[in-house]
Amino acid sequence: MTIDLSQRTCPLPHTNNDCFLLAHGEGAGLTRKFLDQYLRPLLDNRYLMQRGDAAVLAQEDHLPVISTDSYVVSPLFFPGGDIGCLAVHGTVNDLAVTGATPKYLTLSLMIEEGLPLATMERVLQSVADSAQRCRVQVVAGDTKVVPRGHLDQLFINTTGIGYRPHAIDWGMPRIQPGDHVLLSGTMGDHGLAILAAREQLHFAKPIKSDTTPLHELVNALQKHHSAIHCMRDPTRGGVAAVLHEMVEGTGFSIRIYENQLPIRPDVRGACEILGLNPIYIANEGKAIVVVAPEAADSVLSTMREHPLGRDAARIGIIESKRPPLVWIEGLMGIARVLDEPSGAPLPRIC
Repeated sequence: MTIDLSQRTCPLPHTNNDCFLLAHGEGAGLTRKFLDQYLRPLLDNRYLMQRGDAAVLAQEDHLPVISTDSYVVSPLFFPGGDIGCLAVHGTVNDLAVTGATPKYLTLSLMIEEGLPLATMERVLQSVADSAQRCRVQVVAGDTKVVPRGHLDQLFINTTGIGYRPHAIDWGMPRIQPGDHVLLSGTMGDHGLAILAAREQLHFAKPIKSDTTPLHELVNALQKHHSAIHCMRDPTRGGVAAVLHEMVEGTGFSIRIYENQLPIRPDVRGACEILGLNPIYIANEGKAIVVVAPEAADSVLSTMREHPLGRDAARIGIIESKRPPLVWIEGLMGIARVLDEPSGAPLPRIC
């Protein structure tokens, strides 16, 4: 029997210590060196110091809330952010829109062999800075390294844990006809920023991602908690995807007013050039809030008082119209059905 060794590689070559080797994922010496040299100094806290297979967390007097997500953005670094802050902000926001205060994160790194250690250090610094800003602690995680060509540089998975007051219940079952639909800011910023960076598109004014944590804005809105019926963050599929989820989940229709949709002029212009609609494009720092009609003005005012909500707008209303559809009313008052997003016009954006 002949064994062809020409395609085999040693997981621990003795050269090129500036990038990830397969041995970094073996759980032995190089794994510990990576954790001790790069990860723990940036994310150090009493839970990581337990060094166990699981972290024992502090007890809270609120309802626990958990969310998990994976991040595969390309490129890793883009105007306004990077995969590190995106992973933290995305999971923090998933918790925040339930009314929970984010507390803990896990961080799992899926790394392609050959990724420069300097790149990882930059990503981890971004994770650390973002976690500190959000006041969350990274309490557990995992590292896997796969052979070249089996992964696109770096994937990150985060799981978040937060705690929600018992009085808050922001779910789709609470949505009622007559409720107003608010949007905390402009649409499409993140998706267009990723597209421009990946395709090296140059506009007169660079488009930046809106990736940012929403927990402070949501905290400001909690004084209206009984009037808020539902809150979601419109990431993949944009605002349109969330509206269709609400229609499917409630059986009610939603009417959106095209002339009230907040869109940055540069994003609008880029979308017109590229044949895209901002309502379908991903956001990473916006919230859709469905509120009782009598409280819509006060909730909108509170939004606009916060820096993250200065462009907030009332974009639509919940209707009992059947069959349940998303309608978009144009500038001339003529309504048309807004189709559900299909496919991925902007792949690898979060």
